[in-house]
Amino acid sequence: QVQLVESGGGLVQAGDSLRLSCAASGRTFSSYVIGWFRQAPGKEREFVAAISKSGVRTYYSDSVKGRFTISRDNAKNTVYLQMNSLKPEDTAVYYCAAGSIWIGVKRAEYDYWGQGTQVTVSS
Repeated sequence: QVQLVESGGGLVQAGDSLRLSCAASGRTFSSYVIGWFRQAPGKEREFVAAISKSGVRTYYSDSVKGRFTISRDNAKNTVYLQMNSLKPEDTAVYYCAAGSIWIGVKRAEYDYWGQGTQVTVSS
């Protein structure tokens, strides 16, 4: 089992950058694929990015490709989401999740979830 805690959200202006962190508890962190999802008000939770257990492979949604970068440090049990060139449409609660399926792009493919961190991008 793993517990996930997101941090790093906030209020920024369009064009700014933010780095989200997802800190995990447990010795088996490196055994999990980690994904980032986001949910805007009134919308379904959507896939953003995923990183393989070793960190070698990454995958992004078309909406963030080229702007966001996912990375992980298994020694620190942490996954990061670097978000550049933020847009107002990136405003959402961002969640990290742990699972065992590559490439996991669906909510059901992840077993553990954090509580989320709010990102608000003003125009």
